[in-house]
Amino acid sequence: MADFDIAGHRLANQSIAPATMDTPVEVVHRLGAVQAQDYASGLWAVGLRLKEANRQSVEQAISDRKIVRTWPMRGTLHFVTAVDIRWLLALLTPPILARSARRHQQLELDEATFARAADLLMAALENGRSLTRRQMMTVLEAAGISTGGQRGYHILWWASQTGLICFGPQQGKEETFVLLDEWLPPGKQLNRAESLTELARRYFTGHGPATVQDFGWWSGLPAADAHQGLELVRAELVSEQINGRTYWFSTTAMPETSTPTVHLLPPFDQYLLGYKERDAVLDPAQSARIVPGGNGVFKPILVVKGQVVGVWKRTIRKTKVTIELMPFTPLDPVQLEMANAAAERYGRFLDLPVEVAEVS
Repeated sequence: MADFDIAGHRLANQSIAPATMDTPVEVVHRLGAVQAQDYASGLWAVGLRLKEANRQSVEQAISDRKIVRTWPMRGTLHFVTAVDIRWLLALLTPPILARSARRHQQLELDEATFARAADLLMAALENGRSLTRRQMMTVLEAAGISTGGQRGYHILWWASQTGLICFGPQQGKEETFVLLDEWLPPGKQLNRAESLTELARRYFTGHGPATVQDFGWWSGLPAADAHQGLELVRAELVSEQINGRTYWFSTTAMPETSTPTVHLLPPFDQYLLGYKERDAVLDPAQSARIVPGGNGVFKPILVVKGQVVGVWKRTIRKTKVTIELMPFTPLDPVQLEMANAAAERYGRFLDLPVEVAEVS
């Protein structure tokens, strides 16, 4: 298997080329979780993997409490299914909280402060209430708990990591928080071995071919736990040695390598962030153009034949969306035509006409 084969199989297994999923829940379930630091970009990350990409259907799944946004993996925001959220938090958050202890100490956030904040937030949100981030900060400040210097963010993050709160319905353009146990019905109950098995199975099925190091990076699990998860599903997988790395993928029939297509993927998409090593789809020499300054903020990516060949930018107005294509090297006429088709698909997702420009 060459790098192109890895890319092509990942496109297919992630339901990008072709898009095979019927519902947002199917997408999130297959991938285990969908990166969603930015809410609007997270919606497109789910939508582009649907046969019929439609923003309304993704937001309806959130309103219907079938998928939910919180911080389960690596302390970063993801969409997960409602039935999975509790066992994912139970499995993944203990090591994240342990690694955050020093930062919390620097912010003077001790167990007593967290416990008091939890009581305040529970009282403010109980009986089905939802509050914006600003309103949550006001609750804490009114009780004498300072939210300055990132303290407020870390309190909300901690409350989400421990399963007290999660994101709820949108309030206009503002996000809100709710009590997780009021917002969502009871979900799956899995022990630790079952959780590791389920997560590893989802990852290597929905992201393969991938290495155990990729799995550890994506999940945030310690190396020993990532290896244990792989061992638990090893009998269901096959492996291939490629460029000195061992890649694992499902033993189910592998999809044919996707036909050459162009895709506009959002920033932070699983196609790139789902792996520790990204050189199968991205020339390392171009990495700085995806994450300028190495600041952790990823740009939307332009993908041709499975390879990241540029970035793109959107400007949304009331009457249209303008998309600027910024390839590393100029697209040929066929690629440009396909890029326009991909942009039209994004426009249909937003229910807006599209104007496309290639920027040199």
